[in-house]
Amino acid sequence: MFQNFIVKQLNAEAQESASAPAEATTATTNAPEQPAQATAHDDFDWSIDKRNVSTYSPDEKAKYDKVYDQTFVAITDGELIKGSVVGLTKTDVVLNIGFKSDGLISLNEFRDLSGLKIGDEVEVMVVEKEDRQGHLHLSRKQARITRAWEKIVEVHKTGEIVTGTVTSKTKGGLIVDVFGMETFLPGSQIDVKPVTDYDQFVGKTMEFKVVKVNEAIKNAVVSHKALIESDIEAQRAEIMGKLEKGQVLEGTIKNITDFGAFMDLGGLDGLLYITDISWGRINHPSEVLKLDQKLNVVVLDFDDDKKRISLGLKQLTPHPWDVLPENVSEGHVVKGKVVNIEDYGAFLEIMPGVEGLVHVSEITWANTPINAKEFFKLGDEYEAKIVTLDKDARKMSLSIKQMTPDPWNEIENKYPVESRHNGLVKNITPYGVFVELEPGIGGMIHISDLSWLKRFNHPSEYTKVGERIEIMILGIDKDNRKLQLGHKQLEEDPWNTLEDTFAIGTVHEGTVIRKDEKGAIVQLPYGLEGFAPNRHLNKEDGTQVQAEDTNTFMVIEFDRNEKRIVVSHTRTWEAAKAEEREAIKKEAKAEADKTKKAVKNIQGKVEKATLGDLGVLAELKKKMEGGEGETGQ
Repeated sequence: MFQNFIVKQLNAEAQESASAPAEATTATTNAPEQPAQATAHDDFDWSIDKRNVSTYSPDEKAKYDKVYDQTFVAITDGELIKGSVVGLTKTDVVLNIGFKSDGLISLNEFRDLSGLKIGDEVEVMVVEKEDRQGHLHLSRKQARITRAWEKIVEVHKTGEIVTGTVTSKTKGGLIVDVFGMETFLPGSQIDVKPVTDYDQFVGKTMEFKVVKVNEAIKNAVVSHKALIESDIEAQRAEIMGKLEKGQVLEGTIKNITDFGAFMDLGGLDGLLYITDISWGRINHPSEVLKLDQKLNVVVLDFDDDKKRISLGLKQLTPHPWDVLPENVSEGHVVKGKVVNIEDYGAFLEIMPGVEGLVHVSEITWANTPINAKEFFKLGDEYEAKIVTLDKDARKMSLSIKQMTPDPWNEIENKYPVESRHNGLVKNITPYGVFVELEPGIGGMIHISDLSWLKRFNHPSEYTKVGERIEIMILGIDKDNRKLQLGHKQLEEDPWNTLEDTFAIGTVHEGTVIRKDEKGAIVQLPYGLEGFAPNRHLNKEDGTQVQAEDTNTFMVIEFDRNEKRIVVSHTRTWEAAKAEEREAIKKEAKAEADKTKKAVKNIQGKVEKATLGDLGVLAELKKKMEGGEGETGQ
């Protein structure tokens, strides 16, 4: 629009110039006539061009340019300057800033000004004195941003509170218009409480504090939370100045954690620790407290420097140990819930803040070891008798077993020695099996009393926990509440009858069931087991008997008292060879004895020899001696 305005001005000037020669012609016509001798070329002004425009010399031109320039304001790019509105169109504002040309600014930059009219003064920024088209480029928006930034930087230094309008929501926060410039309000700086709905703040005008500026990119961060915190800090200082230990305050639960609850005391936070919530045990504060719940609490302690306040809730009521009911005394029966379990026993809470210990020795009348952590479960309820009670020390011992009569008082009548019973395997140790006959009554079967014939490395090879087993009462220790039990005694001792069957030197067939570096365990007839040392496992061919091999074994040792049999495979084939050699020797000896007897008989019958017979006798003797030598071989 401004370009059309300039073009029209130039056209008007051109028309005025075009009419000038006609007027000059008319003036010449009306002028007096010149002498005839003068020619048209003599009086022609050659400084006028064909448009009847005079030209100027360089000095005159410089002179007039200087006068022309002095009529305008000197400006620079980026300068802030005030201008006057000289024209308004549907889309633009024509602004005169005293420069040699006017500037155009879009009406969009004046949306905040209602009723703009010709003659109004506004501040603008000179963006370019001449752009590519030679036009003056002005901006009111840039001027407002520059002025706004200057103000923002200033209030950031002074800490002054500013007013701004939330214009829109963005990622992570809100956009706030402050002095006409967009600033950023992070979500964490909106309020002291977490904010999830940002839309509720759009369009609101609020007070802010400029907390951060970035000169390089001209970016500012504002905070509304800082103002709230400053107010809270003032309230905190006021509250802290009036605090006293034992003072009762009203507070609101603002946060619940595993270790306690944080309370708002009207601008100051305090911690209500979990152990100060209730006289009784609680696993988590949420069992008793709720968010936004209002409570009266007592100030237990506070630190002015660290702004910490310790609060108590249970302290508002008397300690339960100080107001025990009459029925809570020694000998009375109470009901309690398991609140803690240790190796030595369990604690029962019979009322909030009042607990008693059930020691492992007070669980059952039996003398068998009991693991408290296996017997009790948290939350289970039991009835127990109060054994001891110390109000001053706030200690109480309880007993579960005393809720029933002591079965050991009639133990001899119910479980006499050599009586037979069926019991439940409750525990297994390397040295024996603990068997329960009834609650509170039980005993142990030693590993050696499990079987007459077999030797076990561990009782678990014979029975398992939870199985039932037949037993015989071998002995009663009433003082120590112990029963000596046996299992093998249910049968007669087979070793009494096996001594003849497995006499030393007897040979039996057996199977090697287990072998180690010392020897092998051999399964013999009638369920008996024997031991064969390594040197007695050698075979006739030089090898050894291996596990699961079945061979003949000779008994080389039988000890009925120790229930031990030692056997040998080597002796079986060595004995056979020895017998064979002995048989040959006996046969040879018998033949020799027979020959000697025959010789004696002959000698007794022969008369006294003559000289002639001497040769015959010598020959016979030689023959006989030769026969004896052969027999000895």
